[in-house]
Amino acid sequence: MERKFRITVDGHAYTVTVEEILQIGPAAQSAPDAALAAPAAPAPSAAPAVAAAHRPATSHGPAAEGDVVATLTGIVESIPVSVGQAVEAGQPVVVVEAMKMKSPMVAPRAGKVASIAVAVGQGVDPGQVLASIA
Repeated sequence: MERKFRITVDGHAYTVTVEEILQIGPAAQSAPDAALAAPAAPAPSAAPAVAAAHRPATSHGPAAEGDVVATLTGIVESIPVSVGQAVEAGQPVVVVEAMKMKSPMVAPRAGKVASIAVAVGQGVDPGQVLASIA
């Protein structure tokens, strides 16, 4: 039976599929600890390949002074502003959900929203630029 799990390693979320293998027979009966042996390590390139298939390509260049950046790994839950809208310093610009908690990513300064670089439902990583305030 296969089961899917989402794991996070060093701030990067991965979706993995695990197949349960059950060994029944004389070997399992004579050595009960054999079924408890550690699973084989996955190939080093297996997890990044899975992650690349599920995570959109994004640029993680250095943020500019007016950029709103993600402070945690999560999914964009909402974007309560629009391009051209005036915002105050500290006003929520993007709301990121992580582990059922909603965290507002706020404007670093007052100004107008120049661009929004993410969409609702998109995965984000710490340091990723979400929007720009001009």
